[in-house]
Amino acid sequence: MISTTSSTAAMVTQGKLEINAEDIEDKNTGKLGCIGWLLVIISLIFVITLFPVTLFLCVKIVKEYERAVIFRLGRITDRKPKGPGLFFVLPCTDTFVKIDLRTVSFDIPPQEILTKDSVTVSVDGVVYFRVHSPISAVANVSNAASSTRLLAQTTLRNVLGTKNLAELLSDREGISLSMQESLDDATDPWGIKVERVEIKDVKLPQQLQRAMAAEAEASREARAKIIAAEGEMKASRALKEASLVIAEAPSALQLRYMQTLTTIAAEKNSTIIFPLPIDILQNLMPRK
Repeated sequence: MISTTSSTAAMVTQGKLEINAEDIEDKNTGKLGCIGWLLVIISLIFVITLFPVTLFLCVKIVKEYERAVIFRLGRITDRKPKGPGLFFVLPCTDTFVKIDLRTVSFDIPPQEILTKDSVTVSVDGVVYFRVHSPISAVANVSNAASSTRLLAQTTLRNVLGTKNLAELLSDREGISLSMQESLDDATDPWGIKVERVEIKDVKLPQQLQRAMAAEAEASREARAKIIAAEGEMKASRALKEASLVIAEAPSALQLRYMQTLTTIAAEKNSTIIFPLPIDILQNLMPRK
């Protein structure tokens, strides 16, 4: 019990020390020290002495869609970027980096991916992103755009490797949303906001395309045969009902003959075959 209590106390004490150290580091962030302030004062004196000339070196402009992150002697001077419009820098001690805040798009090169059901496909896509934190995009990663491109290729492989071919072809929207969430979470420390991810094209091997086409053709032929069989069945039922009606009224058959004759006569035919009922011939023959 004594050893457990002492170890817990040591962990708490260590945690307090770490927190205090981080607080001290945050407080020191942006401080230049004595030598730094001396260099800043010298730079100010130089700017004031050569005022008309140094004005062109001190005044900078960034556009509406840009922000400037200022470094003074290698330290970020403010936790908020400058711009848009005019801002001032010291020519000897200050440097700045421009960051574009507009949405940028890039194509993911075609990736050879092995799906969950062991089918090799080639998939490409497109990603739309923008910088929402200029300071993080400058201080936390060397090249935010290039890093996002490489991460998008890896994420595409990882996400599609867990999907079947049928899911890959039918659920593109769900795959795009999954990739967007993964990329957005991974690039958030870099100050990047992934707005949209889209799967452009899925290329299948030629043999697989022929096999899928044969399967689709066979399924269509099977459906056509089923439909034709159902039509024959309905037609046979209709003929059965018609024969029952004709059996009840024999004169209906003669009317049907006349209708058929009218239909044939409407066309350009030189020969017309008219079936004459035997009942009529019997009435015309002389009785003995």
